[in-house]
Amino acid sequence: MSELDAYRSLYIAESRENHENIVKNLLVLETGSDEGAIGEIFRSAHSLKGMSASMGFEGMERLCHAMEDVFQEIRNGSLDVGPDLVDDLLAGVDDIEAMLDDIEAGGQGIPPDIDDKVRMLKSWIPGGDDSSEPVSVPAAGPEPDYIPKEDAYGGGGNFPSNRYRIRIQLSDSCDSRNLRGMITLSNLEEIGHIESLIPERSIIEDGDFNGVMEVEIISDAGREALEIITSGTDVHLAEITETDTVVTPGPPPPEPIVHEKKTEKTPPGGKAEKSGQSKEIKNIRVDITRLDRMMNLIEDLVINRGRITQVAEKYRIKELDETLNMVERSVSDLQDLMMKIRMIPLNHTFNRFPRTVRDLAHREGKEVEFIIEGGETELDRSVMDGLNDPLLHLIRNAIDHGIEIPEKRVAAGKPPKGTLLLSAKRDRDNVIITIEDDGGGINADKVKEKAVRAGLITSEAAEALSREEAYELLFCPGFSTAEVITDVSGRGVGLDVVKNSIESLKGTVRVDSIEGTGTKFELLLPPTMAIVNVMMVRINNRRCAIPVNNVVEVASLSEERIHRVGQQEVIVIRDEVLALDRLDDMFGRSERSEILLVLQNQNRKRSLAVDMIEGQQEVVIKPLSTIVGLCRGVSGVTIPGDGEVVPVLDVNSILKEM
Repeated sequence: MSELDAYRSLYIAESRENHENIVKNLLVLETGSDEGAIGEIFRSAHSLKGMSASMGFEGMERLCHAMEDVFQEIRNGSLDVGPDLVDDLLAGVDDIEAMLDDIEAGGQGIPPDIDDKVRMLKSWIPGGDDSSEPVSVPAAGPEPDYIPKEDAYGGGGNFPSNRYRIRIQLSDSCDSRNLRGMITLSNLEEIGHIESLIPERSIIEDGDFNGVMEVEIISDAGREALEIITSGTDVHLAEITETDTVVTPGPPPPEPIVHEKKTEKTPPGGKAEKSGQSKEIKNIRVDITRLDRMMNLIEDLVINRGRITQVAEKYRIKELDETLNMVERSVSDLQDLMMKIRMIPLNHTFNRFPRTVRDLAHREGKEVEFIIEGGETELDRSVMDGLNDPLLHLIRNAIDHGIEIPEKRVAAGKPPKGTLLLSAKRDRDNVIITIEDDGGGINADKVKEKAVRAGLITSEAAEALSREEAYELLFCPGFSTAEVITDVSGRGVGLDVVKNSIESLKGTVRVDSIEGTGTKFELLLPPTMAIVNVMMVRINNRRCAIPVNNVVEVASLSEERIHRVGQQEVIVIRDEVLALDRLDDMFGRSERSEILLVLQNQNRKRSLAVDMIEGQQEVVIKPLSTIVGLCRGVSGVTIPGDGEVVPVLDVNSILKEM
């Protein structure tokens, strides 16, 4: 990766954080005046503008500058926040996202209609629609140690300001110190006049910059603004010292300062002053490919741990046993730590949806209060990656099919504004995500009628279905209850996609609804898919693995308890009739099956005949290769210590055969 690519990666990562923060606080601002939201938007827009200027992305800088001007009018109270203004601001935010996508792909992020986009935002400012002149961008290459920013002082004149001495030390883990230094320097220049800079600007921009710089600046923005600019995950230490107050008609000439390496210390028994407090870095950014590589190495350790255990059991060497016990503890601790590192709060996905809900509700003419709970619940990144589309489908369905228009809700005795709840919680070894609305609910009879008309089920079979069983028809491919096809729903694509996506994550989805009251979808997901606890069994002298959380009972298999219903063998256990599988098509017919396993997933049960149980162990599940392709009933393979490739049964698909 070139140095420019490293800079671009850091720029994209931080810009997307700022973009998300702007969207979130814009939606807060729309619900009512909120000084905190305006401040957050200002900070993010200003940071994004400064970073873009440092990187030379002129289009992004111009758009952010125009957006910043609009927010200034809002903060001053001269511009009221209304739906039309928020629509235009959100359109500007969408433009920012599209420009970031282009920059990430290697472009410059300058759409052909950039002038129109800037002019649209400027039109909200009285006399501020002249956007034909682009904002100047600092040229690349060596520059003077300081660049006067007269506009920071309102065009000159006497003004009171404070002189500050700032010492910034970047973290050792910062991958792009030059870029981080230039971003910080550019942001400081936006709010004041830099009198002196150590080291020289050319070194920070394109030299051997060690991550430490000292700045003396005159600014009337205040200490809080300086603290915001000099903070961040890549900053290890930021010392801000106020030296004196000055009154000057314009930017003074630069004066050198003594380069001090003294660090303020906390006095004994007291707390450090804010200006000199050492801020230990708490978080670092790590490329996700590095985490994936580390996870693969840990998975190899888990596999080899099993192999060493088998060797130790064979030779029974005391010293080897003692060493193995220590290695097993270390590998287990490392495995647990790695799993925690890969866990991501669901807020990373949940925070994308308030904008979606807002836009869909406006388009449908509905009023929706969107509530998010449990966003701190964590999932493995591999599970999180496949969760966005299913949740989007369910949220769109809740607004389009579930929540009624205000007039209809009032007529039904409900408040005009509907409620949509997106929540998450941990339940033992699983994560449950709920999407619940207080809309019109689902009519089970209507679902049956639609299914019969679509040829999915016969009239006789439909009559025999319970309400819960009727709801399962919603997940059939091509099924839809929409009377009119829209760009939101009604094209027969939706809930079947949701179910397939969730099942690919080793999860399940179920629906419950009360007509006239509302509908609730529950997604049951494993926190991780990489390393699981399985039960090793043998069928016809062939080994297979079954996830332990799907095994609810182990019993002896006696032939007199086996009966036949049509072509299916069944067995009676505790007054419950369960289908009996032998998996002949996978492993061949065994005549020595003596053990019965009862498998369960949610409310479905099925039994499985096996020859013997070898025990439980933690294994790494690898997906089937593209060469092998999909295999019904098998979710992946694992390699225990003896090196044999063992299939892992997909209990979900086995239970579907009922």
